[in-house]
Amino acid sequence: MAVLACGTMGTAILSGVLDFRRSQETSNQPPELSSSMISEEETVPLPENYIATVNRTESKRRLERIFEEEGHQVEVLQQNNVDAVRRADVVLICSKPQLLPHVLQEEGMNDALKDKLLISIAAGVTIKQIEEYAPTARVVRAMPNTPSKIREGMTVISQLPSKAPESDKALLKTIFSAVGRCRFLDEKYFDAATALAGSGPAFTTLFLEAMTDGGVMMGLPRPEALELAAQTIQGAARMVLQTGRHPAAIKDSVTTPGGCTIAGLLQMEDGRLRSTVARSIQTAAEHAAGLGKN
Repeated sequence: MAVLACGTMGTAILSGVLDFRRSQETSNQPPELSSSMISEEETVPLPENYIATVNRTESKRRLERIFEEEGHQVEVLQQNNVDAVRRADVVLICSKPQLLPHVLQEEGMNDALKDKLLISIAAGVTIKQIEEYAPTARVVRAMPNTPSKIREGMTVISQLPSKAPESDKALLKTIFSAVGRCRFLDEKYFDAATALAGSGPAFTTLFLEAMTDGGVMMGLPRPEALELAAQTIQGAARMVLQTGRHPAAIKDSVTTPGGCTIAGLLQMEDGRLRSTVARSIQTAAEHAAGLGKN
């Protein structure tokens, strides 16, 4: 597996996959998969060898240090994308949207990609656009997020091309379920998924920071306020995922007549928190749609 332009997101995915693969090798029990859509019978073996490519010497040294500290065997190449692709069966390209054409148009890249699975995480760049530069590859889009680093990611994967074998879908499930949950969706939903899941960690941590500041304002030490807020957000999210209950039902179960919770909720409604958050997703999705056009 080759990971091209292996920056923050590529490193998060690669580290998560390698952690999962190591757990497969060292545990007598099959490792737990986070995704609700995949069973152990659907998994396939992950690649045995991994290559990451970067552009700068500083980035190469940083990646080598990260993987060494994590105990992972990853070959890091500098400015050598074509060689990495030639040696790989699966290619994950993590370049910025505006740089993706430059990577795919490198001399020899088209031949190197022939009949290989190419996974792009470039926001806003459509499969049709990618296929113009890589017509010989089996192109799939994926939109993961940074919690993939700790196997709590959420990845949306596009439907596979008709020429793709069924093993491609199983491999994609295994790779992205190794770093969290994954879900196959039609490509038309990708801009919304980019805003919700891709940008979502930034939006959520802003809310987390605000909750922490509120605790500090009311006298809590900051470390304790942060711990309380972070665990509360994590616990509430897990209640939704594990019980299937609607968020409003969980909210109502906490809201007693004349209590402090309803007082705080009304303050949020006065501040138009609900519409502001929803409009933020809309704005981010509209911006994502334009990334591939720049």
